[in-house]
Amino acid sequence: MGRVKSARQRLRGKRMARHGEVAAAVAVASSPPASWLIPLIVVLVTTAAFLPALQNGFVNWDDYENYVTNPYYRGLGWIQLRWMFTTFFFGHYQPLSWMTLALDYLLWGLNPFGFHLTNLILHAINALLFYFVAVRLLSLSNPAPPAPAIRIAAGCSALFFAIHPLRVESVAWASERRDVQAGLFFFLTLLCYLKAVTGAKRNSSRWLGLALVVYTLSLLSKAVGMTLPVVLLLLDFYPLTRLSGGPGKWFAPEYRRIWWEKFPFFILGVAAGVIAVAAQRDFGALKSFEQWSAAARLAQALFGLVFYLWKTLIPFNLSPLYELPQDFHPWNLTILLSAAIVAALSVALLAARDVWPAALASWIFYILLLAPVLGVAQSGAQFVADRYSYLACLGWAILAGAALLRCRHAWIDGKIGKRSYLLTIGTAALILIALGVLTWRHARVWHDSEKLWRHVLSVVPESSFAHSNLGTVLLEHNEFEEALAHAREAARLRPDANAHQNLGVALAAIGSADEAMEHYRDALRIDPRRADTHFNLAAVLFSVGKLDEAIEHYREALRIDPDYVEAHYNLGGALIAAGKLDEAMEQYSDALRIDPDFAPAHNNLGNILLQRGRLDDAIVHFQAALRINPDFVEARHNLEVTLARRGR
Repeated sequence: MGRVKSARQRLRGKRMARHGEVAAAVAVASSPPASWLIPLIVVLVTTAAFLPALQNGFVNWDDYENYVTNPYYRGLGWIQLRWMFTTFFFGHYQPLSWMTLALDYLLWGLNPFGFHLTNLILHAINALLFYFVAVRLLSLSNPAPPAPAIRIAAGCSALFFAIHPLRVESVAWASERRDVQAGLFFFLTLLCYLKAVTGAKRNSSRWLGLALVVYTLSLLSKAVGMTLPVVLLLLDFYPLTRLSGGPGKWFAPEYRRIWWEKFPFFILGVAAGVIAVAAQRDFGALKSFEQWSAAARLAQALFGLVFYLWKTLIPFNLSPLYELPQDFHPWNLTILLSAAIVAALSVALLAARDVWPAALASWIFYILLLAPVLGVAQSGAQFVADRYSYLACLGWAILAGAALLRCRHAWIDGKIGKRSYLLTIGTAALILIALGVLTWRHARVWHDSEKLWRHVLSVVPESSFAHSNLGTVLLEHNEFEEALAHAREAARLRPDANAHQNLGVALAAIGSADEAMEHYRDALRIDPRRADTHFNLAAVLFSVGKLDEAIEHYREALRIDPDYVEAHYNLGGALIAAGKLDEAMEQYSDALRIDPDFAPAHNNLGNILLQRGRLDDAIVHFQAALRINPDFVEARHNLEVTLARRGR
């Protein structure tokens, strides 16, 4: 007669059965198909979530200036490469990003589909690379679970990162190529570093050298990873535990090699930071402490730390622009609450460091990667920006995968039942599906300029910048009344140079030349270095017959921006009206030197040459204009007239 089993024996039997199930799962999941199935799913799901981005065009927020009207990046010859490696164009130093954008242009011309396709491909590769980073980090932190469990958890981490709606701005906005490209080399740096310090010692130096190379490539794409050397030190503390034993032992002789191996990374990071600040200052975007006080910067940093964490957890009402407040009080209730949350989180995670070290490491990782964009060196119109979270929130994605592993531990150990375990897995799957749906919808916001700015105003109705840019779009659509209303609202909310400039454009479009000139002059009183405002004022002055003053402002625009193609062209027209044909020829020649594909300049230069009797030279320029634009009716007529005269 058999004995009745005790409760402990029954529990042991259940555990053995579960371990048997796990062993069977290991055998299946370790087969070749399973080793690539999860990363393949990560890439495919990421691509699917961002497919609407491929239908997006360029938007009137940096895209036109970067790609449509910028002739310098269009090719990979010596002239273009020299420009890429020496320019601070639009406040950024990103030579490697310019190189991939040049490839896009060579392949696709100015079809935005190609630019968006490359962004999406880079982001999908980043999702794949982060999957491998997550596998390594989760394996270090959770040595017990078998490989299949680690891979599944890493896949969830990668998807949480890749298809989160906060990633949309970096992927769906063509001008943010630098984010996804810098991210690619950032992930490669992490992988090389982890390989160097966890692999065979004989290959350690080789992998560290490779990590340094790809880190350099990341910084040449965008300086977003300038704080990575400190992140590598953080990894040395946890989960690598290369630096252990408490603060008193961190600088012991046996640990000096660990500190010294970071030195080249620190040099590169500091250099990238200095160059990034110089680029913003050169562009005029960097705010002085008189414009944005130290207290305001601290308040902005505290708010940002809470904002990105909150939007990671609750990704609703995302906006492409969260504008700097006009009348900002650093110690308002929102900032005080943010400060309290940051302090409470820091104290709580520090107190729990022994039982939950991963959370403290993720919090420090988050702060380190956000630090450069928290407002310490404030530039631009944004108070916070979704794109700033692209790398900073990686730690939270790792924690999400670690939570699934912990839940699995609890099931294996009998602390939770199978139903609870499956419920957790199902909840995680539903969260990922929801994130993918939100990302799909948010990617469509970037479809065109009008949709973009209307969405911003639906989230942030008091955004002067959005009102102003929407007014510009509506002008292009000949919706003058609504355009003027938005331009006036922008000037009311924030009467800065940009608002006055755009209001002047709207007024000029409806024929209110005097009022337009008044607002252009207001803009120049605020910021006399705006070449576009000088250009627009000159155009209005020319239209009302004030020729000398128009020429003066065109020249001022060119003094500020010598490569302003349209200013060279318009100045040429004004000089013709003033009877100064030789100077006009110089301006058209300068325009063509900057942009050889500027068909109107070829046509006008050809006209002057025709008047001078230089028929052969005129024919060359008329033919060039038609080669660039076969539908250029005026150039075709001028060519026919010139050929007829030469025939006679």
